[in-house]
Amino acid sequence: TLAAINLAWEKGATAVEIDVYLTRDQKIILSHDKSTLRCSGVDLQIAETDSDELRKLDVGKHKGDQYAGEKMPFFQDVLATIPAGGKILCEVKCGPEILPHIGDLLSASGKRSQVAIISFNLDVVTQSKKQMPDVQAYWLQMTKRDPETNQWLPYEEDRLIQTALDNGLDGLDLHYAMVTKEFADKIRAANLALWTWTVNDPAEARQQMELQPDGMATDRCAWMREQLR
Repeated sequence: TLAAINLAWEKGATAVEIDVYLTRDQKIILSHDKSTLRCSGVDLQIAETDSDELRKLDVGKHKGDQYAGEKMPFFQDVLATIPAGGKILCEVKCGPEILPHIGDLLSASGKRSQVAIISFNLDVVTQSKKQMPDVQAYWLQMTKRDPETNQWLPYEEDRLIQTALDNGLDGLDLHYAMVTKEFADKIRAANLALWTWTVNDPAEARQQMELQPDGMATDRCAWMREQLR
């Protein structure tokens, strides 16, 4: 919601991560889930619903009365909040059909250089780079767990780096578990950016800082900054 995004800027976040979908009437709207059920109590599939209907929902009240009346924001409304020096990491949760619409809104906003496209979908970030070569594109990846021990499994480091290079991507956006110093150094040596997510433990954050990532995501930006100081 805009309330969440503006709160992040107020607390000194230098970047904000958002999730976007394309609605039935070809508008870009923010949501983590493909359904509106969890945040509004009404079960609508975003891809099958017009934006006017989606905008009637209250997606703030479930977080507290002070957020009652919050609507699902349009992408252009979020772009308007970006301060000087701020950055939006825009996670595409649908397919590459949304990319021309993103490109149009970025051009209209004048803030193309302050937005990066991220996605777990390799086709999305690859197509994004082809359609908008001036806009950064990072491939999202998450480590897997061993089904027997529940321990994190190592990344396929060389495969991830080579795939990013082969597709002309700007970097990798990785779940922090198993991002080792060696892996971080390999990524930098390949001239790729490294972002890590989501680090909410100060001890883990200090370890991540030693890897010198280009960005590190946390749910508690002001608190974490104080802990690191």
